Amino acid sequence: MNILIVDGNEKEASQNYLDFGIDTQYQVYSKILQKLSHNKLNISIIHPAIDKEFLPSGLSLDDFKGVVWTGSLLNIYDNTNSIKRQIDLAKSLLNKKNYIFGSCWGLHVLVTAAGGKVRKNPNGLEAIIAKDITLNINGIHHPMYKGKSKVFDSFCWHYDEAEYLPEKTIILSSNKKSKVQSISFKKNNSNVWAVQYHPEFNPSWMSGLMRQRENILLDQKIYKNKREFDSYKNYFSNRKKNISISISKTLTNEKFHTLELSNWLNYIKNSN
Repeated sequence: MNILIVDGNEKEASQNYLDFGIDTQYQVYSKILQKLSHNKLNISIIHPAIDKEFLPSGLSLDDFKGVVWTGSLLNIYDNTNSIKRQIDLAKSLLNKKNYIFGSCWGLHVLVTAAGGKVRKNPNGLEAIIAKDITLNINGIHHPMYKGKSKVFDSFCWHYDEAEYLPEKTIILSSNKKSKVQSISFKKNNSNVWAVQYHPEFNPSWMSGLMRQRENILLDQKIYKNKREFDSYKNYFSNRKKNISISISKTLTNEKFHTLELSNWLNYIKNSN
């Protein structure tokens, strides 16, 4: 099965991950998709935020049955050229017969391309753990959440949220930070599943992200002090029991944490 990964980041952001000794967001996605798939995936990665001519010679957007859109440090309302290229790409993909999964920034691009609007979340930064994400009745019965708990936590990092959604979009889950934690919609021949959080991230990678963004997390009061910050960072890094913190078991259990992606791959496989 041919899968296209659309990297949402500009070059500097990806290089910063590598400089901290952690994978880029597109590398994280590629690795987890290959791991979850029962059959080897043919994955291609493109970088529309970096290159004007981002589609390699010999490849067509029609070659892919599944498309994944990664997270990004960009904010959709800044409307720079690297953002405009991604919105234009999303509009093209939404005219094709495919299955698209978007994480965080991916949701923002797809919502914007389909006619919705994204804003800075008035509730502020939601970082490291999105808590108590709750499925509504549509989410409970949606194939993305087959086997998922009705209430769960997930890894996250975002300042923004969807304010207005495209026509006929179905909200699947919400929490106190945002009423739009996941959605699905169909546009022309394209079937879109998108989440505000990051089922592709893993505890070890999150520990590296925390090291990279320690000052932000402390300044924004995501953790009340350095001791609490270190407790979570070290737990995600080495997974040793720590009685001073409370972590959902499903958050650190890869099978349950990545169910949205497993279900997406199975949905594509079983679709004509």
